[in-house]
Amino acid sequence: MRENLQFYIDGSWVEPAGNIVMDVINPADETVAGQVALGGPLDVDKAVAAARAAFQTFSQISVEERLALFDRIIAAYQLRAQDLAIAVSDEMGAPLWLAEQLQVTAGLAHIQIARAALAKYSFEHEMGTTEIVREPIGVCALITPWNWPLNQLTCKVAAALATGCTMVVKPSEVSPFSATIFTEIMHDAGVPAGVFNLVHGDGKGVGDALTGHPEVDLVSFTGSTPAGIQVARNAALTVKRVHQELGGKSPNILLPSADFPSAVAAGVAQMMLNSGQSCNAPSRMLVPFTRMDEVADLARTAAAQWVVGHPASNAKMGPVASEAQWRKIQNLIQVGIEEGATLITGGLGRPEGLDTGFYVQPTIFCNVTNDMTIAREEIFGPVLVIIGYADEADAVAIANDTVFGLAAYVQGEHAAAEAVARKLRAGQVTLNYADMDLAAPFGGYKQSGNGREWGEVAFGDFLETKAIVGFRRAV
Repeated sequence: MRENLQFYIDGSWVEPAGNIVMDVINPADETVAGQVALGGPLDVDKAVAAARAAFQTFSQISVEERLALFDRIIAAYQLRAQDLAIAVSDEMGAPLWLAEQLQVTAGLAHIQIARAALAKYSFEHEMGTTEIVREPIGVCALITPWNWPLNQLTCKVAAALATGCTMVVKPSEVSPFSATIFTEIMHDAGVPAGVFNLVHGDGKGVGDALTGHPEVDLVSFTGSTPAGIQVARNAALTVKRVHQELGGKSPNILLPSADFPSAVAAGVAQMMLNSGQSCNAPSRMLVPFTRMDEVADLARTAAAQWVVGHPASNAKMGPVASEAQWRKIQNLIQVGIEEGATLITGGLGRPEGLDTGFYVQPTIFCNVTNDMTIAREEIFGPVLVIIGYADEADAVAIANDTVFGLAAYVQGEHAAAEAVARKLRAGQVTLNYADMDLAAPFGGYKQSGNGREWGEVAFGDFLETKAIVGFRRAV
């Protein structure tokens, strides 16, 4: 059993101030996979003080020194890749193939991309007689989710390190194992004491203390929109910068020119990946009314390929991450049925033969209207809704008719798809299922958040801008 009963503060593993311990449940079989200590305000105070002290020196080190640090972190991460994959599978139920090929590799890629961006990033430039200087913002609170635990952890940490910031990390208490191993990686790589600190805990005990802490300069939070609202309220009292990546209900528009058999199959696949637990999942498939029956048949066939099973079996889909998540999904499937959507595959209850574990059937509804609950709320599970549209203008209107704006997808002839993409209110639009670009800015419009993560653009959220007026460069 994994024990995560210490916190990493000022370069050492230390005992928590309190004695609250929570069981971590393996969602594949509902057994206790380990325990995690839940911290509180005293632990946060200690970690923030360490980060504040370390900022005085770390903010001043050269780019060359930071690049060397990135190289050591990359090497240490690669040595622990298999340990990370097993941890992710144990804590949130990702099939081992998914943990190895996507969860762990995405984390490494973010570190490598940030390192490459840092090597060519300019922190100063002249504007007439004024020098514009970009300086690290200070101590950062990094609060990460359970669905892509390494992806979200590393993209935040990499940007903070690249820009010379120090940090306190609070991973989700649902998925603490991979964060603990990542902390061991940071220690083994020789990250200076106090630059990276880890405090396990929940939102009430640690999250609130971090986001409201007067010595924290920036909060970077990934999670639900309601939780993001609470983070912003806490942070407002000290007027700190808040960067958030929140919920989504992303449209996937299939234009008449799309290759429907491949477009539907790929859309179903992207929806079911990671058991539907992705904030940018294409959860609303928009298709011409005249092709609804054809698309329903194609989607049903595609969903049948997503066999659900234990993560160790290398099934295509594992469980969702927790009992609370499973119950939420079941409730929304029931609401979809009650509101009159047509259930074409999946539905309530576990898949046949899986009586234990938080498994959900790959579920698809068609003949959905955009005012239905399952078209409005983020389900965060393997549930796809198919909505009909009359023409392109109608498709764009439906796509934008949401409080979210994280991602969108368009399939069809390239010029037409690009024209539609420019009309969509979303932070990232993917055309014809192009490969994910982890160097491209990622973040949302509207209630999907503010700020951008990934790659060079992410650096800006971790920097302050200083104007030195009357500057004269030495000759």
